[in-house]
Amino acid sequence: MQTALAYVVAAIAEIAGCFAFWAWLRLDRSVWWLAPGLVSLLVFASALTFVGTDAAGRAYAAYGGVYIAASLLWLWSVEGLRPDRWDLMGAGVCLLGTAIILFAPRTP
Repeated sequence: MQTALAYVVAAIAEIAGCFAFWAWLRLDRSVWWLAPGLVSLLVFASALTFVGTDAAGRAYAAYGGVYIAASLLWLWSVEGLRPDRWDLMGAGVCLLGTAIILFAPRTP
């Protein structure tokens, strides 16, 4: 449960932080958008340290699938564009990869 929560918090924080930079550079928003964006990116990096694995690279690799799925939710909920079946199929494949990375039996 801690790992799932860490990934959800990380995804929200990373996407919000990156969107702040997007808004500043692409949507001509104020430079002040960068302040909450930087805070969000700090929350993102911190959240990944709570993933239940001893290997940082494994935590980051598994997070990739979560990020992709969360990005499609952002696309739909914030940008108003509904993901198509190919988006959903791709996210499903990525989440399967996340599950394999996190839950595969490992030998010490």
